Amino acid sequence: MNSSRAVKQLKELEKKIPDKNLRLAAEWDEPWMILISTILSAQTKDEMTIKISNLLYHRFPSVKKLAKADLKEIEKIIKPINYYKTKARHIKQTAKIILQKGIPKTLEGLLELPGVGRKVGNVYLAVQGQDAIGVDTHVARLSRKLGWSKEKNPHKIEKDLEKLFPKKYWRSINYILVRFGRSHTRKEEDEIVERLKEMQNGA
Repeated sequence: MNSSRAVKQLKELEKKIPDKNLRLAAEWDEPWMILISTILSAQTKDEMTIKISNLLYHRFPSVKKLAKADLKEIEKIIKPINYYKTKARHIKQTAKIILQKGIPKTLEGLLELPGVGRKVGNVYLAVQGQDAIGVDTHVARLSRKLGWSKEKNPHKIEKDLEKLFPKKYWRSINYILVRFGRSHTRKEEDEIVERLKEMQNGA
């Protein structure tokens, strides 16, 4: 796989997204909301994350109120989210930290926050306009199908994609692949991927 072919495939995938404005879990007006919702989104569908995040921010409309919230009340609101007890603890702790120190501007700083791994940190940075690749299940699955990476470890996939794609495309990779993955069934996805591979091979 070479860089120009991968870029062409990425652009073709974007064309196959019926709704370019499909809402993603990390799309919020306030940076702290972006971060908290991205923590909540791990192992949870975007539709559910958005729904529960709306309830959470209606009840706690500021990071200060979330930081001071009763843990049991947070748990009750986010209960439909996977691993809700762990995530409730993480988002309350993270809210306390960013209330005092602000949100870190680097991945290294973000990784020190409770509940923030590489995927969460990179997705947050990409939303903030930084060059970063958030590798979630959609990105990992499609990267392997398209031959962009043979790895299963998200960190290794991230590094493969960084080598394959020019930096200007990094922050759009997660947006495109997640929207594409959410817009198609697995069968449709496989058919589109196969056509893409055939087209790029000159078939």
